[in-house]
Amino acid sequence: MATAETVDLGPVHDPKEESIKVFMDIEHELKKELLHTRREYQSKNPAFVGRDLQVHQLMPNSVPEHEREYFQAVEELDEDQLAGFSSKDLVAVRVAVSAYGVHLFGKIRIPAMSDSGPAYIHFRAFDVPGGDEPAKLHSIHTEEKEHSDGDKTYRAIFTKNDPLEWFDT
Repeated sequence: MATAETVDLGPVHDPKEESIKVFMDIEHELKKELLHTRREYQSKNPAFVGRDLQVHQLMPNSVPEHEREYFQAVEELDEDQLAGFSSKDLVAVRVAVSAYGVHLFGKIRIPAMSDSGPAYIHFRAFDVPGGDEPAKLHSIHTEEKEHSDGDKTYRAIFTKNDPLEWFDT
């Protein structure tokens, strides 16, 4: 498996033709997964138990507050607004090449959000150039950050100035 330690992630640059093609291959799945993830994190009656199994068993009608925080920046958007982006909203990419293929990290702007705050999704895709299969969505970045005071913040929506870095989840 490729990691930040085993491959070189290239510099941030504007999307080129190949990056746009990869995005278009994964666009439907990206939107589907984004909406699913938001519903999962914000649902009052989650259909999943996932990694917070004990919490959901003890309080089945509750979602831990930190999970709601991931999508707090876009809580006022409906699903059409949240997933209302297209290839023209792909603003930056970084590429890493491994023995398996190409790892594309992308930053896409949510048009319904103000550019002055959180308005971007970071995604990771994988492609085998010249292969028979279309590119595949690897993940949408969700960040759990621990601060020096022990407090934690959670987010899936980033700002224009947040760097596009290697991530696994």
